[in-house]
Amino acid sequence: DRDSYWKMMNKYIGSDVTSLVTLPVIIFEPMSMLQKMAELMEYCDLLDKADECEDPHMRMVYASTWALSAYLAYHRTWKPFNPILGETYEMVNHQGITFIAEQVSHHPPMGVAHCENDHFTYDITSKLKTKFLGNSVEVYPVGRTRVTLKKSGVVLELVPPLTKVNNLIFGRTWVDSFGEMVLTNLTTGDKAVLYFQPCGWFGAGRFEVDGYVYTAAEEPKIMMTGKWNKSMSYQPCDQEGDPLPGTELKEVWKAAPAPPNDKYQYTYFAHKINSFDTAPKKLLPSDSRLRPDRYALEKGDMSKSGAHKSRLEEQQRAEKKIRDTKGEQFTPKWFKMTEDISPTPWGDLEVYEYNGRYAEHRAAIDSSSVVAEETDVSSIEFNPWQYGDSPSQ
Repeated sequence: DRDSYWKMMNKYIGSDVTSLVTLPVIIFEPMSMLQKMAELMEYCDLLDKADECEDPHMRMVYASTWALSAYLAYHRTWKPFNPILGETYEMVNHQGITFIAEQVSHHPPMGVAHCENDHFTYDITSKLKTKFLGNSVEVYPVGRTRVTLKKSGVVLELVPPLTKVNNLIFGRTWVDSFGEMVLTNLTTGDKAVLYFQPCGWFGAGRFEVDGYVYTAAEEPKIMMTGKWNKSMSYQPCDQEGDPLPGTELKEVWKAAPAPPNDKYQYTYFAHKINSFDTAPKKLLPSDSRLRPDRYALEKGDMSKSGAHKSRLEEQQRAEKKIRDTKGEQFTPKWFKMTEDISPTPWGDLEVYEYNGRYAEHRAAIDSSSVVAEETDVSSIEFNPWQYGDSPSQ
């Protein structure tokens, strides 16, 4: 099939193909981009440790390692489904967190998420930008990620590195992330700067990460080294960046074992994300787990998955026509657009923020005195539509 893909994609060289092209499900994994955003929470216990830590520089070690740990999931070569406008994803039953994500824009694709537990709050506005280069595509993470640690009150902001998907058409597809990842403590000015080595010939340097935690005066305090697919370690250093005498390299994070020979290279946590075991009571009908195309692909029925995907995309276009006819705009349920414009290395970003209504929604369900009959969650019909029932039905 790659020859036909090449003929189709050749005209898009140099373009942002984020939402230009309808792609076949053969290259997809049974997960939406909103669920992929939730994978960042697998090792959120590192944020718990950052919140409990009294040493401000070790706090940055824990927090930056948490941000780096997500790349273990992002190296998978399968493409997640683009969320339908209004689609959501909810997650509970992991490290005491409550996670809610919502797709707030279709063109350009934008997802927003809020996560919280007793130690931290996490907020992200994500707008991917791509550049198709022929046999590869560069992915620019145009987004704003902020974490607030509750005990200390410090606010952390993340600027991630560039990612490149290689051998899209010819050869074995593989993913590389390279360049600087910068985590800044906006409260104190401290920062962690980690350099992701680009992959060289025969895989040299792939996965390797090195860097330092700096004070606000840009003095190195702790060196960090490791591989983003395996583990990270740290060691106190002097002003020249050399290890302090009498100290040793200590491991701060190690990747959990993964299922052997998994078709989609999923971790155990990735499987939990697709499971209803991590879903709250009375799951929103707009949840990614309920997408019929995602579910069919998970069951191995590519033909049915492709048909469902086409139908959902037609319904999405039909909704847009209704909005255009009525002169209305799409209104997110759980987030709102702010007046903030956040500069990023790859372009400006309009920022959304959590509106607090999801917590009220969940509290009302949890405090309800009405005992509802148990519902087979998987039987709920996927419904992210702004106007209720699907406009094409």
